[in-house]
Amino acid sequence: MTNARPGKPRRAAFVYHPLKTDLDALRIAARHREQAEGWAVSAWFATTVEEGGDVLARRAVEAGVDVVVAAGGDGTVRAVAEALNGSGVPLGIIPQGTGNLLARNLGIPLADVEAAMVPIFRDDDRPVDLGLMTLYRPDGSRDEHGFLVLAGMGLDARAINATRSGLKKAVGWLAYVDAGLRTMVRESPLRVRYSIDGSPRKPMTVYTVMIGNCGLLPGGLLLIPDAKLDDGKLDVVALRPIGAFSWFRIWQRIGFENGVLRKTKTGRKIIDLVNDTKHVTYVTGTDYELSVESPEPVQLDGDDFGEVVRVRGTVAKHAFTVRVDPSWASRVPLG
Repeated sequence: MTNARPGKPRRAAFVYHPLKTDLDALRIAARHREQAEGWAVSAWFATTVEEGGDVLARRAVEAGVDVVVAAGGDGTVRAVAEALNGSGVPLGIIPQGTGNLLARNLGIPLADVEAAMVPIFRDDDRPVDLGLMTLYRPDGSRDEHGFLVLAGMGLDARAINATRSGLKKAVGWLAYVDAGLRTMVRESPLRVRYSIDGSPRKPMTVYTVMIGNCGLLPGGLLLIPDAKLDDGKLDVVALRPIGAFSWFRIWQRIGFENGVLRKTKTGRKIIDLVNDTKHVTYVTGTDYELSVESPEPVQLDGDDFGEVVRVRGTVAKHAFTVRVDPSWASRVPLG
């Protein structure tokens, strides 16, 4: 379907990471779709250290474009989405990074620029929530950032902080596994105090606490099976160290039960019979607070956001829309 308006053709803006994007392939695919759908030539914005995806996306919105496309990794997508919060301008995604977390949860083709480009110049939009995380720093300052998939504290954030950049470039998201194993061996669990939707704070010892907007990770790992991108809620998962076989039980829950048994009706009944809430705990809410005794690193969508002593997670329901092909939903291995 063509989206051209009488008198003035529509226009897209591409915000791309110059070190992660195959720019020639991107421009060729974009031009092909522009011509096919009757759009004007797109605007192009390369991110820099001084001007990130959020700054450039706001500039594109001010210029009156009809869609802003994030081409790059999770950091670029997260920054552009944060800038589009409440703007009414849709987000397009061309995954070009390591984890491509939101793209995976939307079923966007990861290795086919032409296929990912098609819906950007059409009108199939899906509403998506934006997680908002307020970070309270050790020096008393605070700042707020958006996240699309997962924000976390504990071994996941420590692992991302410890990820070797050279290894990440060579093997992609598997670098996080390397960092996670090294971190797990040498570091102890984390003691936290938490509150959901204003409830009294409770203590808990965890390996990791993650606040999720959706739950599918690289490798088909289904961390939070009930998380939805558009339900106006945040799903919190805590991985807890209880007993000598904690990690085996955690992996059994996430890897086998969520990834295998949950796919069938019989398997879901088995999960209900052996439900283990001791090692893997799930809660849902719209406002989540977490504090720690000493500064800890925090991660948002796989990026290190420095050390904090407290965080507060909230959600902006249907903060923006994403251009998708309706058929992509069948590509997401959920449920």
